[in-house]
Amino acid sequence: MKKLMLKTGMIVATLLISISAMAQTLLKQDVNVFPAPEKGMVKYVIEVPHAGIDGDNNKKIEFFAGKYMETDACNSYFLSGDFEKKDLQGWGYNYYVFKTNGNVASTQMLCQDEKKNSFVQAKSVITDYNGRMPIVIYAPEGYEVKFKIYKAEPETYQAAEVPLKKTK
Repeated sequence: MKKLMLKTGMIVATLLISISAMAQTLLKQDVNVFPAPEKGMVKYVIEVPHAGIDGDNNKKIEFFAGKYMETDACNSYFLSGDFEKKDLQGWGYNYYVFKTNGNVASTQMLCQDEKKNSFVQAKSVITDYNGRMPIVIYAPEGYEVKFKIYKAEPETYQAAEVPLKKTK
């Protein structure tokens, strides 16, 4: 009897996990509707949990492309490149293509010989958080795409009004 209950419990748990995974998959848009990456490009997808309208509305996503490089320990490094926002024709969705010539700029402080492996990134994009839709990004091979999620606090604050000075 105990073995039967254990087997039944395991089957129910497996089914619940499968249903949960299927439901989560069904909520997201199939990324196969987006174009295949061109030669030399990689398709990246950012999928975030859907938190309902209120949960999604108070968040933003920042994403950026870059690569790990050996740098010195005291200068700041910047990758040249931009994201181009494109329309997925006929679907009403957007995707992004990162283009770079690979050039890196840096501050020019005199440093010790200390080296480190740093993620050098290009200018980022900040966009609305939408847990129902993935963000699709194409980047050249050898580059990575990373992202951050920003969440606003529920409190709002009042700005101070500056009174006009009276002139004579």
